[in-house]
Amino acid sequence: MKPKVLILEGFGINCEKETERAFFLAGAKPERVHLTQLIKKEKKLKDYQILVFPGGFSFGDDISAGKILALKIKYNLKEEILKFIEKGKLIIGICNGFQVLVKMGILPSTKEFSQKVTLALNDSGKFIDKWVSLRINKNSPCVWTKNIERLYLPIRHSQGKFVFKDEKVKREILKKNQIVLQYEGKNPNGSQLKVAGICDETGRILGLMPHPEAFLIYQNHPKWWQFREKKYFLGWYIFKNGVKFVKKEII
Repeated sequence: MKPKVLILEGFGINCEKETERAFFLAGAKPERVHLTQLIKKEKKLKDYQILVFPGGFSFGDDISAGKILALKIKYNLKEEILKFIEKGKLIIGICNGFQVLVKMGILPSTKEFSQKVTLALNDSGKFIDKWVSLRINKNSPCVWTKNIERLYLPIRHSQGKFVFKDEKVKREILKKNQIVLQYEGKNPNGSQLKVAGICDETGRILGLMPHPEAFLIYQNHPKWWQFREKKYFLGWYIFKNGVKFVKKEII
């Protein structure tokens, strides 16, 4: 049976189609669902095994990137999402989706549903659109990055600087190996510890700023004929790992 994947759309989300394609290629059954359909109970979250918060610019990034969408989801669907998490199902948030997850308080921990980290304005004060090399933490519990050594993915954001609330939160995240991805080489946005992505304590919820859905085949890279000789994994493997985990666990 193919795992059912709910990919949120609407209100400025704009990477849902690429993400849908990624999960389709990974062997899942993806479905794009407008947030309003969930709020009105036209679609039920419990009918899916994976929940996806795609990239984009929800509500134009007004106030703070992902903040308005995070509040809308939190105050309309909090109980449904908590039940979804308690069932051991998977969640991934990409770029704006990552911003939504941290501002909802789902990452780095779902125990309190309160915000402990943020994604702030890049140190440059500018929007960044470039490809970056990423190092994967092999000790992380993250199921999405299992057996992946290095990634080379595009980033497209103006508020991607990862910041810990305080030293206590920083120590907790480091102790539990929740930092999943870090930028290699130059820090593109000024993220503390060069953080590009984190997971929750269980490893089933992942948030990352780079776009794995934008690198599904080598030809997605602007210099693909040179790149394919390098030892990087395609972003496609992240989605494949998620689907593989669900199939194995039969959630």
